[in-house]
Amino acid sequence: MKHLFSTKVRVVLVVALLLAASLAVVNNLTGLSLGEMTVQYVLTPLRTAASKLTNQAEQMYSYIFRYETLSAENEKLQQQLAEMEDVAREADAMARELARLRQLLQLKEDNPDYDLVDGYIISRDSVDWVSNITINRGSDHGIEVGMCAITANGEVVGLVSKVGSNYAVIKTVMDSSLQISATIASSGYSGMVLGGYQSGQEQMLRMEYLPSSAILKNGDQVVTSGSTVYPRNLVLGKVVDASYTETGVAKYAILTPAADIRALEQVFVVTGFQVG
Repeated sequence: MKHLFSTKVRVVLVVALLLAASLAVVNNLTGLSLGEMTVQYVLTPLRTAASKLTNQAEQMYSYIFRYETLSAENEKLQQQLAEMEDVAREADAMARELARLRQLLQLKEDNPDYDLVDGYIISRDSVDWVSNITINRGSDHGIEVGMCAITANGEVVGLVSKVGSNYAVIKTVMDSSLQISATIASSGYSGMVLGGYQSGQEQMLRMEYLPSSAILKNGDQVVTSGSTVYPRNLVLGKVVDASYTETGVAKYAILTPAADIRALEQVFVVTGFQVG
């Protein structure tokens, strides 16, 4: 028992000596004391964790900063794009207006006897929006019921059916109740043009009371015959089909309307012209 105890003591002493020697070597190599090494051993994981947190915080800050910068740049670009779109819309509107003015100038040159009042469409019939349109000109501008409305190209739009001081309602050629005396320009055949009222032909015009012997060709232009309401040679449409009436006594023609009522923005009311 005494021998065993002395052996353990020797082992402890040897281990202590080895540990002391190791610490001395490390101290010589690193210049750190035992206490300092102990502190470093404890703090190193904490420092590593703190370093990682710092890096993550810096990355997060950098991301937020970049996001805010990109967001601001994106907002600025969107504003610039909106401004460019506004300019483009204004340019398109001005281009359309210029084209209409050129057409109107040509119309006035071809028909110097026309007195015209221009008006912009402000509303359309909610039930059948191609049958009635309303413009922003009325009796204060010389417009009266029974005056015809045309496009800058001299295409028939319709007839003024109601007037207020600053507005006028126009019954368009698409309304089946509106009948206009017309002529096929190439042949001189006469008839009456009215809005299409047959199923499947609501957006077409129909020319009735043509003689059964009339020779009709697709593309024939149909114009107004002239009256106290409609000047001569206003364009109504073009022939796309023809057939006999049920009685076989007369022919009728189907026309595509010259004026695109759905796309119109502006019309011109003929307030005066030379008849004949």
